[in-house]
Amino acid sequence: MPASRRNALLLALAAIVCGFLFFKADSFWGVITCGLVGVWAIIGALPVMDGGWRFRTGLASVTLLLASVVLWPTIDRVSNGAAKCPAYFKDNIKFGIAKGLDLQGGLRLVYTVEVEEAIRDKRDRFADEMRQELATSFKFHSGDGVISRDAAAKLEEKVHISLPESAVIKLKFSDPADLASKLDERFNKKFGGEMTQQRSAVPGEIAFKIRGEVESQIRERAVAQAKDTVIRRVDEKGLREASVTIRDEDIIVEVPGQDQRAFDDIKEIIRRTARLEFKMVDDEGAGKFFNVPENQVPEKEGISIYSEQAPNGPGKSVEKAFYAIITRRSDDKGVFTESLADTLKRFKAWTATLNVPDDHQVGYAIRTENETDDTTGVVTTKEIGWRTYYLFNRAEVTGDYITDAAVAQDTNGGMGGYYVGITFSPAGADRFEEITGANVQKRFAIILDDTIDSAPVIKSKIAGGRASITLGAGDPETQLANAKKLEIVLRSGALPAPISPSNESMIGPSLGKDAIGQGVKGMLVGSSLVLVFMVFYYRKSGVVADLAVLFNLFLQMASLAFLEATMTLPGIAGLALTIGMSVDANVLINERIREELRGGRSIRAAVDAGYDKAFSSILDGHVTVLISGLILAQYGSGPVKGFAVTLIVGIAASLFTGVFCTRLVFDWWVRHAKVKRLSVGAEF
Repeated sequence: MPASRRNALLLALAAIVCGFLFFKADSFWGVITCGLVGVWAIIGALPVMDGGWRFRTGLASVTLLLASVVLWPTIDRVSNGAAKCPAYFKDNIKFGIAKGLDLQGGLRLVYTVEVEEAIRDKRDRFADEMRQELATSFKFHSGDGVISRDAAAKLEEKVHISLPESAVIKLKFSDPADLASKLDERFNKKFGGEMTQQRSAVPGEIAFKIRGEVESQIRERAVAQAKDTVIRRVDEKGLREASVTIRDEDIIVEVPGQDQRAFDDIKEIIRRTARLEFKMVDDEGAGKFFNVPENQVPEKEGISIYSEQAPNGPGKSVEKAFYAIITRRSDDKGVFTESLADTLKRFKAWTATLNVPDDHQVGYAIRTENETDDTTGVVTTKEIGWRTYYLFNRAEVTGDYITDAAVAQDTNGGMGGYYVGITFSPAGADRFEEITGANVQKRFAIILDDTIDSAPVIKSKIAGGRASITLGAGDPETQLANAKKLEIVLRSGALPAPISPSNESMIGPSLGKDAIGQGVKGMLVGSSLVLVFMVFYYRKSGVVADLAVLFNLFLQMASLAFLEATMTLPGIAGLALTIGMSVDANVLINERIREELRGGRSIRAAVDAGYDKAFSSILDGHVTVLISGLILAQYGSGPVKGFAVTLIVGIAASLFTGVFCTRLVFDWWVRHAKVKRLSVGAEF
């Protein structure tokens, strides 16, 4: 036995042993890999042709087998189980081809990006930077760290910074002489590039306004970032068949399917801003702010004022930290007739009358109440209303510093509840440690999407860059579901600005049924006519070309399944186009071979020359189409991108099947079978 065959058989035996070990280790793709290597090795050991031909035939064979494995679960699903795919394959192959919106209908959502919020965020960052610059200039602060509360209070005595409009910052100096001395060349250089100065007739007062071109950039960037964030959330959810596009300040999301529950879940994940902020609670200030006269508290609105004892630093406390509560409206039986959102609107309308200072804000947290069923003893948690916290307006730490988020279970509290653990970047970890160290024994509000999740007391400086967000007091299953949703939105990043739904529509699958039928019918009829023509005109060589075309189609479908692509009507058109290109490659090869035979060459020489001379033309045509496909994939969206992906995959498959695989058959004919007459048409 030749050494090459012996080595091939040893490799096949080794692959079988490794495959068994992978099976025991429950490694599906390890088993598949070993199986393919074993098949390749066995083909390499066959006593036919030379080693090079066996190697290439083995490659084509394992490619076919791998494509079959990848595509089998999809075929089984489409055929409603008729393909008899084993459970071992279905359980381990989670990817497949999904039907697009035009093939099965689905949900179309349109969201409007509230770009004014992004402009306000930019204004707020400018205001914080101005405070730091001015505090440093007045020598109340030094370094790049966070301004302390004492420094901020001293600065307020010197200059009052207000935010009257979404793009305007107003500075009012107590001493008008400070305006010229503190707003020096360095200050103007730092802020003058993106803001313009607006002088006032009032001595010591000046306003800064964000430039118009900067506002436009903020708007465009906010929409683009919102789109990217929505795409990441959709991808995290495993909905890669969804389409996300933008139109002006709108984001359009199209999700195939008909599952209403899944649609509700998708809408909740997409709409969440995931704006995470950590702000200090001003319990001492709350003792004055919410200590309002009784006639200013509308009892008919269900609003009441309460007080609590709150920590205010090491060894200090606020005996009466006032706060307000509101209760949802209900009927005579105690059934709530008002949503939490509507209750909050009423609450905010009242707190807006209290004239909140510029450097403070009112925060809101949901109030809950446990209720025990007398019959079953089951405890349920009801959301009964809201309560306030009096906060410093400045966010000490934001979600921009978050690098990771993960669901975890509390094993220490005995209830087995779930929470989301978050990890900060190095800069965020340092900032978090600095803030917690400077505010020991004070309350730190964790705010998610403008709702206070909790306001724990800082027991000591927190190092390590980690924190956690609890999920309320609901049952564990609800907590876990909410935790997973929160994990997705935090991992994918916060939206740069809130988005509000502006349109929602369901697209039924029946709307495209006629078009689908006509499209599939056109593809089948057109492809069948081409295949029949190839057999009629090129005889046996036409049969080889047809088999290569079918192999090409099979590889395309397997590749699309592996990529979890979405099949749309343009995608079907792309398949038909690549079939035509694959046939075109075989036409070029067959015609070149016929020319060489007419020139008097031997069959073997004609085949070699035919493939060599046709390859450059085939490659040029395929590269040209590939470039077009790449451009469409880069700048297209939705169905256009689906067409481009199908086209690109088809180009690669066409080169492999049309040139590589058909050559194996021709080599078999002329070198092993040693045919006297090559069947490439009626003349031969």
